[in-house]
Amino acid sequence: MGSDYTIQIVGTNLAAAQIESLKTEVEQRLRDVNRQMSHYQPDSELSQFNRAPAHKPFKVSPGFASVVRFSLELSRRSGGAFDPTLAPVINLWGFGEKTDTQAVPPEMELKAAMQQTGWQHLQVTARDELVKDLPNLALNLSAVAKGFGVDEMVRVLRGHGLTNLYASIAGEVQVRGCSPRATNWQVGISAPMEHWREHDPLAAVVSVSGQAISTSGDYQKFFRDAQGRRLCHIFDPRTGWPVQNDVAAVSVVATNSMMADALCTTLFVLGTEKGLRFLESWTNASALFILRDTAEGFRQIPSSRFGSQTGYRPDP
Repeated sequence: MGSDYTIQIVGTNLAAAQIESLKTEVEQRLRDVNRQMSHYQPDSELSQFNRAPAHKPFKVSPGFASVVRFSLELSRRSGGAFDPTLAPVINLWGFGEKTDTQAVPPEMELKAAMQQTGWQHLQVTARDELVKDLPNLALNLSAVAKGFGVDEMVRVLRGHGLTNLYASIAGEVQVRGCSPRATNWQVGISAPMEHWREHDPLAAVVSVSGQAISTSGDYQKFFRDAQGRRLCHIFDPRTGWPVQNDVAAVSVVATNSMMADALCTTLFVLGTEKGLRFLESWTNASALFILRDTAEGFRQIPSSRFGSQTGYRPDP
């Protein structure tokens, strides 16, 4: 997945050999997730499927199939605001595995890439087979696979009877039980600074336990075009362009990390008004929208359940 992971276990005195055994098991599980869903590894199941012909069922691992099923359901419910088939568009803009040079693509090339996308052109059979009806349809699960990876880490740890823990991959966090202070875990949400750096000020702190929290924002991976527009790595699947609205970041609290990961991207695309309606009509998750007012100023809009579920407080 190209990101470091973090695990913190509380209230259990594990021997060095036990810790090493847990680390080995967690890393093996993460390698399995990469082997299934990495778009950087040419031999992953995802990469092989992307090269596979149309109309031919392609067998994948059960975990991979479940992620795609969830992704397609979210795509359907959100009216296409989430779409796991955007790989050609993401690569064209320079945010994928093909190149790290970001630039606005020629209109004709973008139009051609868009013609090779669309969640409606993909299905998952009851036998965990992926079938596409467009020859160049390609998956990029970067908006959901890290969350699934966190869920898998937590599944390993809980399988060993561990109940008080913190697990994260990049911005995907899941916590269980109590923190070292014997309270809920306190998870910070970064402020969307114009030139964001790690350890910059926080926009908010949430108090959570038994939940996952994920954040999508436009302040880490972006470039500016000749008109000065901020063009980030979060795309509107309906246009093929980086999202252009006043949302700087969305944080979602949900029961699992896969849901939180995918929802924060979806809500970023939908924007505040439509995103709040969508969130509260379908899920039990909650969200915090952070809107950019000026280059360094922002305001926050929580969903109706956000405060009651998390004990959220804006950071002073």
